[in-house]
Amino acid sequence: MDKTLKISTSIDLDVPSNKVWFALTDTEMIKQYLWGTETATDWKVGSPIIFSGKWGETTFEDKGFILEVEKEKLFKYNYWSSFWGENSNTDDYCIITYELSEHGSQTRLTVSQEGFKDVQSRDHTLENWNGVLNSLKNLLEK
Repeated sequence: MDKTLKISTSIDLDVPSNKVWFALTDTEMIKQYLWGTETATDWKVGSPIIFSGKWGETTFEDKGFILEVEKEKLFKYNYWSSFWGENSNTDDYCIITYELSEHGSQTRLTVSQEGFKDVQSRDHTLENWNGVLNSLKNLLEK
């Protein structure tokens, strides 16, 4: 993975940070904005995090480890997608970070990801994250 290839995208949500945090860490909420993905973790630093489900006709199980948690402010984990092949070297995992900041009655959620195999993967991932953030906004603001 090329750690110099990075993305960052943000969205302003018309809800307080505790509601955004709940949506980021509640498995039933995650399923609603992340294409039905099942999430398994205890949300503690050092613990595994597993995302599983079906993308089209393909079953997937993506994995990583929780790197940092600051309730209602920051959540960071490393990540390996089963679509990238079989690999157990965590040096090749990408890093995903969610950062929350309140601005009056709004919460800004910024998602950053670093470590892509190429520019095409980076660009595709940015498009996916924008879709996820818009789904999350629709879910939280309805």
